[in-house]
Amino acid sequence: MKNPVVEKSIEVALSIIEYCELLQVEKKYVISRQLLKSGTSIGANVHEAQNAESKADFIHKIKIAAKELEETKYWLTLCEKSKYYPNHSGLNTKVNELGLIIYKILSTSIKSRKQN
Repeated sequence: MKNPVVEKSIEVALSIIEYCELLQVEKKYVISRQLLKSGTSIGANVHEAQNAESKADFIHKIKIAAKELEETKYWLTLCEKSKYYPNHSGLNTKVNELGLIIYKILSTSIKSRKQN
């Protein structure tokens, strides 16, 4: 059975890797490294959450994924606003779509935990 957040996190990570490779070619090493770490960490934490030991552990891992997502948005914003960085067309959209899924999961999980 397909898991939308897992699938989307992989899609985003692959797009981030591709963009970071372009940044490396352009010798934008510092931003590339930071973006690569945060952008791939989202999916790593989403994957870890799939095998959480408890509801609290699951929420914790999804919260970390959300934090990494926000950091990724920050680095992409810097790239977008700088005239010296290559275009990353479509990457913001993919990251935002993943964010919607992550924040919905987080919201639902926290509500569910409070009801129990």
